[in-house]
Amino acid sequence: MAADRTPATSACLDYLRAIWNALGGQPSLPDNVAFHGTGSLPSVFPVTDLAAASIAAAGLAVAELLALRHGEFPGVRVDRRLASFWFGTSLRPVGWKLPPAWDPIAGDYEAADGWIRLHTNAPHHRAAALRVLDCGPDRTSVAEAVKKWKALDLENAVVEQHGCAAQMRSLAEWSMHPQGVAVAAEPLVWRVAAPAADKPSWPVSRDRPLEGLRVLDMTRVLAGPVATRFLAGYGAEVLRLDPPGWDEPSLAPELTVGKRCARLDLRSTEGRRTFRQLLRDADVLVHGYRPDALPALGFDAEQRRRINPALVDVSLDAYGWTGPWKTRRGFDSLVQMSCGIADAGMRQLGQSKPTPLPVQALDHATGYMMAAAVVRGLVDRVRSGTGGEARASLARTAALLVQRTQPDDADALAPETREDCTMPSETTAWGRARRVKVPLEIAGADMAWCIPAGPLGASPAAWATAGG
Repeated sequence: MAADRTPATSACLDYLRAIWNALGGQPSLPDNVAFHGTGSLPSVFPVTDLAAASIAAAGLAVAELLALRHGEFPGVRVDRRLASFWFGTSLRPVGWKLPPAWDPIAGDYEAADGWIRLHTNAPHHRAAALRVLDCGPDRTSVAEAVKKWKALDLENAVVEQHGCAAQMRSLAEWSMHPQGVAVAAEPLVWRVAAPAADKPSWPVSRDRPLEGLRVLDMTRVLAGPVATRFLAGYGAEVLRLDPPGWDEPSLAPELTVGKRCARLDLRSTEGRRTFRQLLRDADVLVHGYRPDALPALGFDAEQRRRINPALVDVSLDAYGWTGPWKTRRGFDSLVQMSCGIADAGMRQLGQSKPTPLPVQALDHATGYMMAAAVVRGLVDRVRSGTGGEARASLARTAALLVQRTQPDDADALAPETREDCTMPSETTAWGRARRVKVPLEIAGADMAWCIPAGPLGASPAAWATAGG
């Protein structure tokens, strides 16, 4: 299938080729993807093109797996408009509302010499910021306290208290920052093959190509859950593990579909024993722990490989895998502030405050790249029996995005209508809902989920199916 050769899709193809090359795929395969649909998310950067390209990369990997097992490469099509909507939210509650996405004091504040963003959705991150600011837990008090600080000093103070904050930097400032320099030198997706192991026994069925795979999901907000939602959509058994007490009330209805969700305390002896057993029987591990976290618990990359030599191991970090910030806590909105995206939006659009992307595009794009890395790891395993490891980061995805700017004459994205919500109504743990049609088509293999969205911790920490 030849890709549509229109100006509206040229950036899609450029992004797709960059992603696919980073994944080690055959250079000719992006020509098998067709993009269609009109309109772009409003931004100084081509967010819709990145959305379509990253989804296409994941779809292309699935198509490659199918071709490897069935001998024929299925057509792959991506709807740019639907991709844009999925980079926001796919879920449309019927008769109920999602909780607020942000903590009341999370957001951008003016410091004495610039802007800073505080990320306070997690209770311990909120507590860290309030300890540093020594003020009341309301926006007015926080704003007054922030004004007394220089932005960099406040960023450092919050981070030292194990909180999350980001000073707004320009693209130029980030390019000279030690972490920006480190990220620029990293590959978009870092991949390495593992020693030979047994070839997998799962069948790669034509309509549910990932059925029979077991994916251990140890990710939270937001890229990792996007990746594992994609894998579940093509049949994988996804078991998500969260620590006791963790919750994502505004995201769980959107991102737990197709998954079983359990609690596991890795700080306990019993929790580590259970994790070892689950890991031994998994095909895939997707995790979003900071680079020093799992090693501190006795599960560094070498130990994980000893437990399961055939494992496809894909991980995520916010600010990159090298440099002084490689263990820094971070989220999409913070990375946009740090790496110059919010500043570029403010300056180029003539705004008076930080102007980030209209969606959490770094999270979503990185999530689909992680899903693609998983499936490409499975392709390698089918071909040679090797396991593999891959790493991605939000900051490196940001570096990919800002390589291009949005054309001034880009068509605006048309408003969403009920006609887009043509998927059958689903019943979640919170009530009925509809989802926007999926933006990806792989001929003969539909994306669909067999498990309704439900709360975190609702399932036991055990595989539902026997090992293969």
